[in-house]
Amino acid sequence: MSMNRREFLQILAAASAAGFALDARELLAAQGGSRLYDLPRFGNVHFLHFTDCHAQLLPIHFREPNVNLGIGAAQGKAPHLVGEHLLKAFNIPPRTIEAHAFTYLDFAAAAQAYGKVGGFAHLATLVKRLRAARPGALLLDGGDTWQGSATALWTKGQDMVDACKRLGVDIMTGHWEFTLGADRVKEIVEKDFAGKIEFLAQNVKTTDFGDPVFKPYAMREMNGVPVAVIGQGFPYTPIANPRYLIPDWTMGIQDEEMQKVVNEARGKGAKVVVVLSHNGMDVDLKMASRVTGIDAILGGHTHDGVPAPSVVKNAGGRTLVMNSGSNGKFLSVLDFDVSVGKGGGKIRDFRYKLLPVFSNLLPADKAMAAAIDQVRAPHRAKLEEKLAVSEGLLYRRGNFNGSWDQLILDAMLEVKGAQIAFSPGFRWGTSILPGQAITFEHVMDQTAITYPYSTLTDMSGATIKDILEDVCDNLFNADPYKQQGGDMVRVGGMSYTCDPNAAMGSRIRDMRLDGKPIEAGKTYKVAGWAPVAEGAQGEPIWDVVTKWLRDKKVVTPRQLNEPKLIGMAGNPGIA
Repeated sequence: MSMNRREFLQILAAASAAGFALDARELLAAQGGSRLYDLPRFGNVHFLHFTDCHAQLLPIHFREPNVNLGIGAAQGKAPHLVGEHLLKAFNIPPRTIEAHAFTYLDFAAAAQAYGKVGGFAHLATLVKRLRAARPGALLLDGGDTWQGSATALWTKGQDMVDACKRLGVDIMTGHWEFTLGADRVKEIVEKDFAGKIEFLAQNVKTTDFGDPVFKPYAMREMNGVPVAVIGQGFPYTPIANPRYLIPDWTMGIQDEEMQKVVNEARGKGAKVVVVLSHNGMDVDLKMASRVTGIDAILGGHTHDGVPAPSVVKNAGGRTLVMNSGSNGKFLSVLDFDVSVGKGGGKIRDFRYKLLPVFSNLLPADKAMAAAIDQVRAPHRAKLEEKLAVSEGLLYRRGNFNGSWDQLILDAMLEVKGAQIAFSPGFRWGTSILPGQAITFEHVMDQTAITYPYSTLTDMSGATIKDILEDVCDNLFNADPYKQQGGDMVRVGGMSYTCDPNAAMGSRIRDMRLDGKPIEAGKTYKVAGWAPVAEGAQGEPIWDVVTKWLRDKKVVTPRQLNEPKLIGMAGNPGIA
């Protein structure tokens, strides 16, 4: 809903009081959406792309990271740019609505000024607006759509399946979808999606004979131009998530297989080939340098909102690589101008825009809003239960920790009676502004998974180091193909030093508990959650956190337990 003049002046006053100097002209221009959303049609081949919405049907706040380190060849390059470094790289003026969308800078004040982002009702309005000017445009869903909220968990993804059909999604791929289990995924793909949405993943095969589980690609004709969309599911799902949920499926990065699929699509006449990927941007960049014939990779998984594509040269020409953020916060618009007629099929030029979806600037689509309200209605009382009030900003995202992660760690330490706590480096989860009530829904936004068990384990100091080293190598290995998703495990109770540039086994140093060195042969009580091993038991993590919040009633700002970093001075991936 748009603002009236009184509301506009109130926002300016509130922002000023918070120390955030808004440009009135900037805000007025944005208010009508004229500056952001009047995107003229270009060319004749059009793709709209969102990814990693993590089941957020309603508008939310989401803070971008202030730590997204690039190591080695990745240093100083997208997506490993944060804050002012990102603004400078993409020529985005500071203290503007775009600066707020793409960075963490002045987040709390700017979020109060500009309002929430995303929401499927507002996204629907934007999709309809863009499609009206782009006949035949394909809407692509990059996955991580059916997981991330209470209602998605309770309905086994059905709320999101129905919302995506209503949104007009044409094609999707997946990752967290697979944690609903193979049977449920197949049920949705074969029944709910039949004749409506194509689920593509060329790299998902059966473990016995290597047969494809899903279609590898889809051919479409758009304004006289044959186009192909190839699906690439998250390659490390059986490692990053429980294998027992998809016991008969194998995945991975298969450049040779991808090349075969590209060649096959080209052989069938495709003049434009795009990959709908859930690899993560660093993996996409490497794949683009090795596989020829791909015009663009529309990527996800790492949640990076990158304002402009990276242009990667390869033996066959060039490939555009882009990543469209997360939580329904962004919508990518990729337009190609392709020659048609005799001797046609050449891409002459392209245009790309990553549009932030501000709910205050886009009216809610009435049909979508009504459907969302209907699916939430039976659960509203539970979702809206107020557990505590947060005095500080709560967010998730960053290589090492976030204040939401810290809250979960602090809750586990106290409730489980642990000395040390580990929490997975998940990138999904909404943000809460200072002074806002923490509801049960907010807790579920951080914890809603199909394997939520909390544990308390006796663990040796040597094992603790091995775990930290293993996850750290996953994050900072120089070869993107060996980075298996997620950020560093979040750590509570203990301190440590990290050297991301060091070799495997040598990145973690000086581990301490209560100021004393952690001894390799000594045993410590370690709390954790989200175990990937089959047969794990324990109370759901949301019960642990809600119990702690109800007891606290008021949550003070979290002091982040982050490692001391070595060799990262001057890295533009850290603020």
